[in-house]
Amino acid sequence: MWIFNAVGLIFYQQILGLPAGLAATAMALAIIVDAITDPLIGALSDNFRSRFGRRHPFLLAAPIPLALCVFLIFHPPQFVVESTSLLFSWLCLFTVLQRTFQTFYVVPHLAMGAELSTDYLERTRIMAFNNLFSLYGGMLMHAISWFLVFGFIFVDQGGQLYRPAYTWISMIACGMILVSIFACAFGTKDKIELLKRRQNDRQGNVTLRSFYSDIWSVLQNRNYLFLLLGLFFLSLTIGTHETLSIYMVTFFWELSAYQIGFLVINNIIGVHIGFFLAARLHDKFDKRWTIAVAAVGLSVFWSMGVNLALVGAAPANASWSLVAFIIFLGSFASFFGAVLNISVMSALADIADQHELDSGLRLEGIFYSARAFFSKAMIAVGHIVAGVALQYYVMLPPKSVPGEIPADVIFRLGIVDGPFAMIGGIIAGVVYLGYRIDKTVHSEIQNRLKARELVKSDS
Repeated sequence: MWIFNAVGLIFYQQILGLPAGLAATAMALAIIVDAITDPLIGALSDNFRSRFGRRHPFLLAAPIPLALCVFLIFHPPQFVVESTSLLFSWLCLFTVLQRTFQTFYVVPHLAMGAELSTDYLERTRIMAFNNLFSLYGGMLMHAISWFLVFGFIFVDQGGQLYRPAYTWISMIACGMILVSIFACAFGTKDKIELLKRRQNDRQGNVTLRSFYSDIWSVLQNRNYLFLLLGLFFLSLTIGTHETLSIYMVTFFWELSAYQIGFLVINNIIGVHIGFFLAARLHDKFDKRWTIAVAAVGLSVFWSMGVNLALVGAAPANASWSLVAFIIFLGSFASFFGAVLNISVMSALADIADQHELDSGLRLEGIFYSARAFFSKAMIAVGHIVAGVALQYYVMLPPKSVPGEIPADVIFRLGIVDGPFAMIGGIIAGVVYLGYRIDKTVHSEIQNRLKARELVKSDS
């Protein structure tokens, strides 16, 4: 969710004065609840039966409470703001609730995407469209925030460092949450009958025993474990970059809100190229090598601009040549990131087929929920690492003013977002090579599943 990852930490640390370590920890504590809710919602949606199918009831239940939680995160009462412990508790409570209701949408939504096709490459195209529309949502929030709210309406009051600006930002985000999730739910209602036909034969509700049994069976899949292990390292990189991104553009690069708005161009370029090339890369190189190379490429190019700046090889701060420099390198990072996300999501659907062949159960919900949990868990670790680094290594104080921060503080900030953040993704690229389902293996899995269906229908 753009608003939470992009501006949550700076709002609480710089504007409300909550220590960075505490702010990052509060965000990360929600992962303890995610450890329960992610696989639970996945298991429930795998086995849920209703006139609206097994995924859509969860999509319809998510948007209103999710939007309310987002609004309350950015509107703590003044008596809460005046107490560090109450502010920490407020952030913990509504972050937990926000993530829980986000899970109601994300896990069934991804699982539904895996069920729409059984074809090796068509699945990639479905996930590519999912990634593309996620980009459009993030682009719209980015453009509205930086060009309109921070860069125009409140530019003279401090932009992203002015508290009332976040009322506008949060209300716009809430509106987009309501529109997009309800549009997804009602726009796919014609697929409900298709999804019903792919329901598991298991009778009755999910029991605690069957719930943990399904999770255990999923974690026995060797290909799935390599994807999760790769994600473990990759998310350290992603969490660190996402947490520090607004600090980098504000304090390290000293860009204006208007200039920051133009940085969305790198996503427009990179993600669209990734959208068109992902299936072609899978056809030519298979998903294994595509995933591995994309993880390394994302990590290297995401940190390259900062690394070059640390050795004096970047354009001057606050210049338009610097904006072009960041967009150029960021376009490569966005391309690799888009290909990586599309590839992993597509690979998970293939693994779900393999699991169905072995166990007779379709458990897309659990596969995608476990992936979502590990992603959020390690991104949360990235939040904690970045928050602790801000407080104890970088030592950036609240209410800092761009251009008036000591050079040694800025250098330490660059070290964390540059060479340090790059390491996890490079390790992930090596780990991803353990994934082994290629076109030939997947074709054999599909043929055996179809043969089983024929035998079942004849009997």
